[in-house]
Amino acid sequence: MEKAFLLGILLVPFGVFAQSSNYPSAWTLENCIAFAKQNNISINSLRLSKNSAQQDLLQAKEAKYPNLNGTFSQGLFAVNGQNGLNVNGAQSQSIGANSSMTLYHDHYIKNNEMSKNLLLQMSDLSVKEAENNISVSIAQAFLNILMMKENIVSIESLLQTSEIQLKQGSQLYNAGSISKLQYLQLEIQFAQDQFNLVQAQNSLRSDVLNLKQLLQLPSDYDLQISSPENITVSAGIRSLGEIQNTAQNSRPEIKYSELNVQNAETGLKMAQASIKPTLNLVGNISTGYNFGNGGYLNQLGNNFYLPVGLSLGIPIYNNRIYKTSIEKSKIEIDQAHLNLKNTQLTLNQQIEQAYISLQNSVSQYESAQKQFDLNRQSLDIVNAEMKIGSINYVQLQQQRLLYIQALQNYLQAKYSAVLNRQIYEFYSTNQITLQ
Repeated sequence: MEKAFLLGILLVPFGVFAQSSNYPSAWTLENCIAFAKQNNISINSLRLSKNSAQQDLLQAKEAKYPNLNGTFSQGLFAVNGQNGLNVNGAQSQSIGANSSMTLYHDHYIKNNEMSKNLLLQMSDLSVKEAENNISVSIAQAFLNILMMKENIVSIESLLQTSEIQLKQGSQLYNAGSISKLQYLQLEIQFAQDQFNLVQAQNSLRSDVLNLKQLLQLPSDYDLQISSPENITVSAGIRSLGEIQNTAQNSRPEIKYSELNVQNAETGLKMAQASIKPTLNLVGNISTGYNFGNGGYLNQLGNNFYLPVGLSLGIPIYNNRIYKTSIEKSKIEIDQAHLNLKNTQLTLNQQIEQAYISLQNSVSQYESAQKQFDLNRQSLDIVNAEMKIGSINYVQLQQQRLLYIQALQNYLQAKYSAVLNRQIYEFYSTNQITLQ
């Protein structure tokens, strides 16, 4: 799954979202993923490869039937060379057809059809794996937007409070109740909150642009995100062994590697067939007409020719071409088995890393939530005491900084835990949803 986070995806308008008028008014995570799966250029390219593999399979199925080719030639001139070059207008005509069918080739045709069927299934699994990768990338981008939107709401609340305090400070300063330094501290606080808000808004625009580019929406399109009513962090975690066992039996990359082993074994059978005799049934039919040799229909009947026979091809010596093909096929089988083991091992390692990441993020969330709640209560108390003048502005600023830091830690931990859970569960469900 690591490559999913680095995946650069290009998308084009396609399908039910093909017209801008069909774009949803507000995008949920679910329809973002659905759109990406349907329109991603890389995925659609893999789908075309799958269609090509389907055509290869259809061709392989037809190989067990006889072929048939027809010929027709029409001559308008005849050349007589006995008394020198003599060109005359004598017409001639030749009509024919030929056919052949393989009767025996050590099951080569059957194995070739099996190989093409395996390749078709592998092409389909490649599509599914690419869909899984883009799903994770979309989820990460979407959750970044949700986190920043929630951060902006909190900063706006702080800005409103600092604006009220600045107005109160202005009245107190004009009345001579506070010093110029105290009033400047309130202005600095207000300016800092404004800067924090602008910074958060800029980050949100960047996050939206990232998702927009993943979806390849038009540059002038205003992407609006539909936020779920509530984003919660669940404490329970399914066991590592359960997720790994399910993933090993369901993930497309595992099934792809398993089919690759079968295809390599089939390839060996096809290579071994190359050193076996090949028996073909062959036949052709022909007739012709020459001007001056009688009537047209009579000549066609008299010149009718229909040889049918068997053709046996026996490999004797071919400069080790077939032997090399067989040995390389054996190597491909060993390589396919190693690729399968590596895929299984890599998947288990990725799931274990996701499991640890989820455990860590849930623990961090619980700690960050407690820290945030305490700092929010402290800030409320400090704001109340500030109104009655029992604390100074330095103490207020210190508490606000602690609150902002706690807020950032809380939001980061919250959405990290949500994303890590989605990734961990995704290994067994192949679905990502916030519903």
